[in-house]
Amino acid sequence: MATMKEIAELAGVSRGTVDRVLNHRGDVNPETEKKILEIVKLLNYQPNKAGIVLAAQKKKLKIGVLLFGSEHPFFDAVMDGLRQKLEELSFYGCTIYEKRTAFSLEEQLAAIDAFITEGIQGLILSPFNDIAIQKKIDYMADMNIPCITVNTDMPDSKRLAYIGSDYYKCGQTAAGLLNLITNGNANVGIITGSHKVLCHEERIEGFTHHLKLNCPGITISAIVENNDDDYTSYDMVLNMLSKHPKINALYFTASGVYGGCQAVIRTGLKLKVITFDALDTTQEMMRKDIISATICQQPFEQGANALSVLVDYLVFGKLPETELNHMDLSIKIKENL
Repeated sequence: MATMKEIAELAGVSRGTVDRVLNHRGDVNPETEKKILEIVKLLNYQPNKAGIVLAAQKKKLKIGVLLFGSEHPFFDAVMDGLRQKLEELSFYGCTIYEKRTAFSLEEQLAAIDAFITEGIQGLILSPFNDIAIQKKIDYMADMNIPCITVNTDMPDSKRLAYIGSDYYKCGQTAAGLLNLITNGNANVGIITGSHKVLCHEERIEGFTHHLKLNCPGITISAIVENNDDDYTSYDMVLNMLSKHPKINALYFTASGVYGGCQAVIRTGLKLKVITFDALDTTQEMMRKDIISATICQQPFEQGANALSVLVDYLVFGKLPETELNHMDLSIKIKENL
């Protein structure tokens, strides 16, 4: 079996240079890196995994996790998945540092800067959709701090991989569902979280595009933002239904579902309602026949998979098999809860 020393001798470089290439630490001439990787492939080099794990334990990996909402049921489930996976990977000596922010560019930038100061070696991030966040991800990548985006993506950045749903497909699925349960005739109100969160925007885009192409009898009456807040959602839905009395269906692209449904209950209207995820409060509203159907995107698995991919890269230098890691979508109605 080939050793790092043999690879270094064949490439005419030091063992340290080989180590930097194999562990993606940068600061190596591109031509030299290419030569080393060709030799590695030719010799079918396999690292000593026991030694790598021991080195990881000594290194005491620090991983930052930056999500939205201090009290956000969806991201609570993401964190549950992260924590369970952390227990499974405890022999690597990883520590998670969690921060939560509102839908605020300033708050997210400040949190990332704080993580960098704290010396994290990797970041799991649900990014605010702004070029400044993209630049910050790129800056970290140049510092050899890999970033995994979870739940919502920053596709033009140097992030290592994305773990989450195909949100355009989520929107298409919601539109197809609404078409089925309304027999193709509806006036829809859309309640979104924030226009500054890419996944919320893609859910609207997929929804509206599918309606335009396939559902001429369904029109969109209004779109409002609730910042994923139940109290705001309650007020927004009441106001929307008052201003647009022809609305007979609602499409929630994000959180704030419980508050919005409480507003529907107050009006006494019988609406068709499409949401995402099967949180406890969502299931309650389904059993009360307020929510017609919900599309699930596996938040627990998103968290677990994000940590697994990041640790594989940090410990073994293993790149993810694919850049986009989409969750399977499932549809739940009251009868299959």
